[in-house]
Amino acid sequence: MQVEALPIEGAWVFTPKVHGDDRGAFLEWYKDPVFAEAVGHRLGLVQANCSVSARGVVRGIHFADVPPSQAKYVTCVKGAVLDVIVDIRTGSPTFGQWTSVRLDDRDRRVVYLSEGLGHGFASLEDGSTVVYLCSEAYNPDREHEVHPLDPGIGIDWGLGELTPELSGKDAAAPTLAEAAEQGLLPEWEECRLYRASLSDR
Repeated sequence: MQVEALPIEGAWVFTPKVHGDDRGAFLEWYKDPVFAEAVGHRLGLVQANCSVSARGVVRGIHFADVPPSQAKYVTCVKGAVLDVIVDIRTGSPTFGQWTSVRLDDRDRRVVYLSEGLGHGFASLEDGSTVVYLCSEAYNPDREHEVHPLDPGIGIDWGLGELTPELSGKDAAAPTLAEAAEQGLLPEWEECRLYRASLSDR
């Protein structure tokens, strides 16, 4: 398995080796020793999610209060999505910046985003199925959103002329600047300290 740190600190892409023949394919999409060496701690698995999306659906940008937030290990098992990570940590040297990775059922890449980062994805094909392992359970009282079409962030969701389809909650989400004014965003140093505390896992 190959591991690459993404331009936003606290995010990585894992590329497994896919063994294929005329029967199909086999791969190891998570390996604890590889993950722990890259990230600095083991993955604390508390919840596993699966979503299926039509082409043009955009989900995100979502994040949770730190601590404990909700780190995610994300892959696409059917179809293709553009997975997007946004640095929403106030005080971070890359605050407001974003990066993206195509996740699909061919290359089988996996993205890990640590606590305090914003996350979303756009479905590039009908029926795109995303599964992700989460370090904490979903808690609606601690969950927040930033508008995925915020021009201040300027994400290219890879949909061309297709109009993104959003949930009502995401469509009503504040911009990054508004979320900062409302005191919703995690702080860079608090995220770093919390992540350092996980090294005992």
